[in-house]
Amino acid sequence: MSSYVQFLVWPFIASLVLIGIHVYFGLHVIKRGIIFVDLSLAQVAAVGMTVGILLGHDPGGDMSYFFALAAALVGAVVFTFTRGLEGKVPQEAFIGIVYAACSAAVIVLVSHEPEGGEHIRHMLVGSLLTVTPTAVIKTAVAYGAIGLFHWLARKPFLQLTFTPETVPRSARLWEFLFYAGFAVVVTSSVKICGVLVVFVFLVVPAVFAALITDSIARRLIYGWAFGIVGSAIGIIVSFWLDTPTGATMICVFAIMLLGVIPLARRRAA
Repeated sequence: MSSYVQFLVWPFIASLVLIGIHVYFGLHVIKRGIIFVDLSLAQVAAVGMTVGILLGHDPGGDMSYFFALAAALVGAVVFTFTRGLEGKVPQEAFIGIVYAACSAAVIVLVSHEPEGGEHIRHMLVGSLLTVTPTAVIKTAVAYGAIGLFHWLARKPFLQLTFTPETVPRSARLWEFLFYAGFAVVVTSSVKICGVLVVFVFLVVPAVFAALITDSIARRLIYGWAFGIVGSAIGIIVSFWLDTPTGATMICVFAIMLLGVIPLARRRAA
């Protein structure tokens, strides 16, 4: 039994690290109505990583990560400037276009690779069970630095999301810093657990918290609690059933959220 615990402890710690930062960004994403922005940014990063792999770099190496991050930062620039066009076209339209284009680009890039299908599958659901302590520690340090920056500069970031009408157009730099930090987080997370799990970590706990309370502080607390419980159940169930960890966690999160909807309806009534 102790060997099982040792095998699962680092995937669970990795989930805690991811949940910690993704719930925070999820609050912004839900409020802004840009639900699929992380999927889009993750797919942009996937294009960069695919290019790095095709150039001969190790998928888990620093150069592949550099290519992925560079591509994600380009996506951050695009989303920064498209937000100013919301009066004519919803930003979600640009987010969808970028996602579709980058998904197609990945398919085109790996179409002649013998392991192209496996590469796409890995980017979608990752391999959380094989995460290393070194990767978890590096990710925790990076996310801690981003979280600290957002705490110190919380006023402009919260204004951009919750009261955008009070923010002058000259604050576009803060908008870029928001998307740039988000790009770093998404790129690092996709490398660990894949695009779909990153999306679920970002959106589902934040949606749950928004259904329960209107307070920003309480949304963070409830979102973190939901993510911790869901991650623990998902990892244990996937181990018992010998199913893919990422896909199992996604199903567990969805079931948990569906179970809360009746409570949310009573609260709304």
